[in-house]
Amino acid sequence: MPLINVYLRQGTTPEHRRNVSTALHKAMVDVLKIPDDDQFHVFHEVTPDNFHMQPVVFGLPRSERTMLIQLSFNQRTAEQKNELFRAIVDDLRLLAGVPEEDVMMVVFETARENWWAAGRVVNPETGYDERMTDVPTTT
Repeated sequence: MPLINVYLRQGTTPEHRRNVSTALHKAMVDVLKIPDDDQFHVFHEVTPDNFHMQPVVFGLPRSERTMLIQLSFNQRTAEQKNELFRAIVDDLRLLAGVPEEDVMMVVFETARENWWAAGRVVNPETGYDERMTDVPTTT
């Protein structure tokens, strides 16, 4: 049950947020092989005076549309996370028109036992949703 928080400046349209959500979910399904119905995204639009960022970060110009994406899920390999980051950037560009330089991401990995949702069935051998067949074998 991944949880994604998206922080962006106030003033985006519902359509833009839906497109961002679609891009994020597509990347999670494609790369982490989460079930298609396992989507939980929370958007936080903040006023400009509560979103402080330099116009150039890590040597790249950033626009007022820059967003911070926090991804919370069980442990994955560095390779999987790198593949996920690339897929998210590509899907955001294609489906939501967000340029790569306006995306910043961070992953918060949690232990599998820290997640609960009614109706969810966890495979006791893997600790992941029983519908997931492509999961890490070691943590």
